[in-house]
Amino acid sequence: MASRRIEFVIAENPPKRLDKAVSRDVPEEATLSRTRLARLIEAGQLEVDGKIVTDAKARVEEGATISITVEEAEDSHIGPEDIPLEVIFEDDDLIVINKPAGMVVHPAPGTPSGTLVNALLHHCGDNLSGVGGVKRPGIVHRIDKETSGLLVVAKSDAAHQGLAAQFEKHTVERYYRAVCYGVPDGNDPRLRGVKGASFEPGNILKLTTQLARHKTDRQKQAVLFQGGRHAITRARIVDSFGTPPVVALIECWLETGRTHQIRVHMAHAGHGLVGDPVYGGKRKLAAKALSTEAAAAVQGFPRQALHAAVLGFVHPVSGEDMRFEAPLPQDMATLLDTLALPAS
Repeated sequence: MASRRIEFVIAENPPKRLDKAVSRDVPEEATLSRTRLARLIEAGQLEVDGKIVTDAKARVEEGATISITVEEAEDSHIGPEDIPLEVIFEDDDLIVINKPAGMVVHPAPGTPSGTLVNALLHHCGDNLSGVGGVKRPGIVHRIDKETSGLLVVAKSDAAHQGLAAQFEKHTVERYYRAVCYGVPDGNDPRLRGVKGASFEPGNILKLTTQLARHKTDRQKQAVLFQGGRHAITRARIVDSFGTPPVVALIECWLETGRTHQIRVHMAHAGHGLVGDPVYGGKRKLAAKALSTEAAAAVQGFPRQALHAAVLGFVHPVSGEDMRFEAPLPQDMATLLDTLALPAS
């Protein structure tokens, strides 16, 4: 297998641990992430002054010569599949996709094929320079199978590192459109009494909780106030439907990005998403609040009505500010058109 050799010298005042010193001083053009460097050290691919060192915690001195042998990217064990993709943007480092509802992002035991990764392996072909030593797209964030909308995927190690850092720092702009039961209005005394809920100027609902895997249903996330991972969601009303209003179109944005975050947060607030089989459920709507067609459309909507509409980030290689928008998919657009019909 072909390989390349990277050599550099440890600069002054190095961190005490080898892995941290190497991560600090490795040339940027080597495009080696901290995780990749750790694996290379463990595999015996790193030498300090000509001697192989496999202990990531070893001390290293200023002026030490580091040599790293990096094998060229291998082909992924995941097979390419010719699946149509809606490409919004693409260059040598990354690709932005408008994912349809129903497509899983990454292969898993229950869905070994037909995923976004399978489609990207076919679409990108030899243009993948390798992420983590394997020719594969770098998944830095995901959206649920039945959620539609925008995803950015890295095609190179440099892009993978840069995008992952932005998601870790929560600097990526992500706005979603959703249809929920009820209207999350600051004038609702019930909603103001929900633990973790508050309102900001402009009638913006802010939900601040911890999230963790549900104790008994491992497919669900649960709201906690101790333990778990910190999660913040904001939402504002875009439109409401019904007389009295019983359904709303909302815009949500994430300060953090946890599994099922919008879905579980809105359900916690008492405004579960229409069509959500896990958190939203089917609710009995006030009689004659909606037209017969609209009520049927709400009750029969086949997936969570959630769409990743806006994605903004700094290009990890060029430094350019990038922002993309994806219009509502046909099923959600039709749902809103139907909701707008006057009640009979």
